[in-house]
Amino acid sequence: MAPIDFFTNLKNTYFNHAEKDKPAISTTTAALLSVTFTLAYVVPFYLSATTRPSPTLNRDAPSVIRARIRTVTLACITASAAALYILTRTAKLTPVDALHMLGWWPILPFDVLRVVALTLLLYIGPLFEKIFVERTLDDLRHGGLRAVVESLSSWQGYRNYVAGPITEEIIFRSVLIPIHLVAKVSPSKIVFLTPLYFGIAHVHHCYEFILTHPHAPILHAVLRTLFQLTYTTMFGWFAAWIYVRTGSLYACVIIHAFCNWVGLPRFWGRVSRREEYPLSPVAIRGKDDRDLVQAQGHGKKLHMRWTVAYYVLLVTGAYLFYREFWPLTVSEAALAEFARKKAK
Repeated sequence: MAPIDFFTNLKNTYFNHAEKDKPAISTTTAALLSVTFTLAYVVPFYLSATTRPSPTLNRDAPSVIRARIRTVTLACITASAAALYILTRTAKLTPVDALHMLGWWPILPFDVLRVVALTLLLYIGPLFEKIFVERTLDDLRHGGLRAVVESLSSWQGYRNYVAGPITEEIIFRSVLIPIHLVAKVSPSKIVFLTPLYFGIAHVHHCYEFILTHPHAPILHAVLRTLFQLTYTTMFGWFAAWIYVRTGSLYACVIIHAFCNWVGLPRFWGRVSRREEYPLSPVAIRGKDDRDLVQAQGHGKKLHMRWTVAYYVLLVTGAYLFYREFWPLTVSEAALAEFARKKAK
């Protein structure tokens, strides 16, 4: 079947009759399933001594990471099988259409490249800081491919850039979004509501932080968790938008891994070049590793023009991101259509 025929058939059989057909499942059922899949992803962390953190064993211990990867992999397989059953048996979609709803098929490289380009626009400033200020590429040039392999082969690197992005995008995009679509939830609500499960799934880190940092103030742990809840939810909005607009799980996984690598953009302060004991492959900068980044020590202050350049690029990137937000996410494989108001 030609790609154009595939997408035309999918839209004719599902989207064009979306208003006439009754929802395959209720919105309440979709919400309950979402809660169940979210709990299935997180709760097993605390059911076994091998996955449960303690005052002497934190979440970054290799043994804990290995065990947790096994549990989330099982959760992904189970949740995906359940979603596939709902799509094919309850929603009466064909297996091919169901795989498309799950983001597995078809694979459209050009759509993925456009999404990556959109993400790069948003991160022009942080990339400038990472490449030209922190000179990350210098480390890669000196270490070559070996440095990349060592980072990914460490358990923290594998979790942050491979296992984490894949398993989280499977649960919170590939599984949760399709079950809301067959419940006939509007695309806008799906984009804004489903990421809340993604954000809430990170709240358990508060307990882990308190457990492994017994002398830290409780308020610090709470504020840290609220901050993490905020930015994980915001990323979830972006990823959900990409998923609904492109139907590509692969695009979501790639931008997730990229954002974990770059970390949060700087919104205040001067840029500086860190010179003291750079991070080892084990201590990797990621969304959950801010403390490790701060542990590098104080860096060399640079001329103010570096800071000015960073913030100019940050604002420019945000503007370009806003301008290309719609054009770079147009796809024939879209899972739903958004109503866009025309400018008068």
